[in-house]
Amino acid sequence: MDILIPKFADIVDIFIIAFLIYQILLVLRRSGGWQILVAVVAIIILATIATALNLRMVSSLLNSISRYWALALIILFQPEIRTLLSKINLSRELNLSLRKRETNYVYMPLIDAISSLSFRKIGALIVIENRRKLTEYINNGEIIDAALSLRLVLTIFNPKSPLHDGAIIIRGDRIIAAKVVLPLSKNPEYIKHYGTRHLAGIGITEVSDAIAIIVSEQNSQISVAQNGKIKVNVAYEELLQILMDATS
Repeated sequence: MDILIPKFADIVDIFIIAFLIYQILLVLRRSGGWQILVAVVAIIILATIATALNLRMVSSLLNSISRYWALALIILFQPEIRTLLSKINLSRELNLSLRKRETNYVYMPLIDAISSLSFRKIGALIVIENRRKLTEYINNGEIIDAALSLRLVLTIFNPKSPLHDGAIIIRGDRIIAAKVVLPLSKNPEYIKHYGTRHLAGIGITEVSDAIAIIVSEQNSQISVAQNGKIKVNVAYEELLQILMDATS
């Protein structure tokens, strides 16, 4: 009959089980995600205490629950997890959007200038500096270091301007130098088909990661040289995309 007489540990065991059931019901009634998290943490702590005090009944129940706590958290916090993931994705999309907008803001005056130069059939060579600095070429030209603008680009490449011959180098949103002499490409295939301006544009991209934009005064076509290769008859939208990809 001794087995029917509850011991002190058994009484504590029963009270804890009743308390846990009551608290779980309260949590479920409130349906609060963070209250559930507190409840899970409390269960883990109580499981540790129950094991230390040798409360077999409580330990057995809590250990059974704790095996599935990770799955329970995912299920219970599904709305919160979905919201968090959507915020991360939104943040990424917002960052890309801001970067795209910033690139558009920086290069739109340049695109407008190239469009105007092409329409007027005025030759131009424009180099966009990338990671590799073009200091040695900048130093052999005329230092300008002025904000990039439509009027400034058109003024520099005006055939009556003393700065029109040679290339301009752009760093970020500033024109660093004009009348810059660039190395000519020695590729036999290019030498057969292109003049000095195009060969200079290709040449600078053979020795650096820069992008060269060439406007032809013969046919008003826009060409882009990159990585030692040239692409002719480039549309304005494609040119802007090339600049965005290169600066992203």
